[in-house]
Amino acid sequence: MTERFIQTRGVGICSESFGDPKDPAVLLIMGASVSMIWWEDDFCRKIADRGRFVIRYDNRDVGRSVTYAPGQPEYSFEDLADDAMGVLDGYGIEKAHIVGMSMGGLLTQILALRHRERVLSVTLIATSNFAPGLPPMEERVERFFAGQGEVDWSDVEAAVSFSIERWRVLRGSGRTFDEQKIALLSEKEAKRAVSPASMTNHAFVTGGGTYLMRTGEIDLPTLIIHGTEDPIIPYAHAVHLAEVIPGAKLISLSGAGHELHEEDWDTIVGAIIDHTAR
Repeated sequence: MTERFIQTRGVGICSESFGDPKDPAVLLIMGASVSMIWWEDDFCRKIADRGRFVIRYDNRDVGRSVTYAPGQPEYSFEDLADDAMGVLDGYGIEKAHIVGMSMGGLLTQILALRHRERVLSVTLIATSNFAPGLPPMEERVERFFAGQGEVDWSDVEAAVSFSIERWRVLRGSGRTFDEQKIALLSEKEAKRAVSPASMTNHAFVTGGGTYLMRTGEIDLPTLIIHGTEDPIIPYAHAVHLAEVIPGAKLISLSGAGHELHEEDWDTIVGAIIDHTAR
């Protein structure tokens, strides 16, 4: 595991890699308001150990990447997608398999259209193109996130407590909740963050709509992985993606929520390895 800071288009992005750079590259893009550490070390190693060069990175406003004043993100979803290409440039990689979760999956869809020449395949985990008519997040999730503005992000204990409860709210009934592990990761995230309060900025980012309206034009090998009990992006969103993206394959995680749960790692890793063997 090697950390690297990359300068791309005037901003600094923190990244880490696992495995042999000579192997096919797999770029992992995490979701909103959380850093790359939620692609857990052991998860990344499982992919690397099967012959892939794995890269994860902190999006803007999370972890150790560039941050902006809380409530004032000075970038769009297109900028975040372009950052991914900057990360590949930093590693000297021309083309890669892209794996995105939640907001990272939204960015992956943009990349498949905006930078198609550099994408080998896409894997969309717990994400959507947010087409009209799809079901909204559950009310209990909306209520929970409505309170994030009241969190004292400068207080590590408060930030950790919020993070623990966030993952508790997002889990599915078919998965255990390892509070000790979540607490350790949450504390690591809070302590390594340049500006913990800026982590909420992703809720204010705009753009990307013109690309998400064109999801049906994605002509790259596409794998969709989604929990059947996802409370923030309901399972119907995955079914829709599988219907509109030509040739897409859908893997359902029965009883899973909006999470990258260790109980599902073997299934997810195996599917990614098979999907990126093309």
